[in-house]
Amino acid sequence: MESGRVDIPQPNETSTMPRALSSLVDVDVFAISDQGHVRPNNEDHYLVVRLGRAIETVLSNLTSNKPGYVFDETGHGFIVADGLGGHSAGEVASQEAIYILLNLALHTPDWNFRWGPKERNTVMWRLQDRFRIINAKLLEQAAAQASLVGMSTTLTIGLTLGKDLIIAHVGDSRAYLLHQGKLKRLTSDHTLAQRLVDEGDSTSNDPVIFEFRNILMQALGSDENECRPDVHYHLLSNGDQLLLCSDGLTDMVDDLLIEAVLNESTSAKFACRGLVDLALSNGGRDNVTVIVARFAIPEEA
Repeated sequence: MESGRVDIPQPNETSTMPRALSSLVDVDVFAISDQGHVRPNNEDHYLVVRLGRAIETVLSNLTSNKPGYVFDETGHGFIVADGLGGHSAGEVASQEAIYILLNLALHTPDWNFRWGPKERNTVMWRLQDRFRIINAKLLEQAAAQASLVGMSTTLTIGLTLGKDLIIAHVGDSRAYLLHQGKLKRLTSDHTLAQRLVDEGDSTSNDPVIFEFRNILMQALGSDENECRPDVHYHLLSNGDQLLLCSDGLTDMVDDLLIEAVLNESTSAKFACRGLVDLALSNGGRDNVTVIVARFAIPEEA
């Protein structure tokens, strides 16, 4: 190098445009919530969000990078909350739980859109912490307003980024994954019935267990010391379908029939409508909420 001159590295043949892997995943998603035939109001709430980070080229003379080109990463969030407490209290609890979660997420300063093991663990830890914050805030609201005493809610969350899926939940609203045509439950109900089955005291076919299926051992807003959310990681494959639902569906429709509807439906909208219609035709004794997301994942994603 001559004195006073700086050598600038030149682009080589291996230089490539950045690739946004998660945005290559196509998600067909739909959601429905129905009051049912018996309840005086709908205490279920749901939320589906698309989250992303993008860089758009405004001006450039880079090879293959023209004005308007967007480098983006895209994720999705799916939430179901089933309120408890009677009158309007359950409706308030389920709505407030989602609002509190949304505010906590929007105030996170370092959203990660490329998940390695470290980043994924951070997201999972934050979800556990946010469930505890929601629990505490619901208890505070109930203590401040007499009409809300006793309110609580289930909360089931699915987060996806590319092939990565994180499920977090408290209560008995469920998450399922349909993989290669087979339905797998991703959550375990926080009910007295499920606890008795897990401890080996009874089987799921025991009539006594049926009577305990709606007795919750955990719900947000019910107990300051009883908030231990389950948080798990799963890997998605092309063609997988994610289902989140309140017990208004699963109390009315068994897993085999849910599996059949998901397999036979040609879109997320048709799947949601089919599942809700089945719950209503079988009695519709509770509010029923269903979110279905279908994933088309290319090999390079």
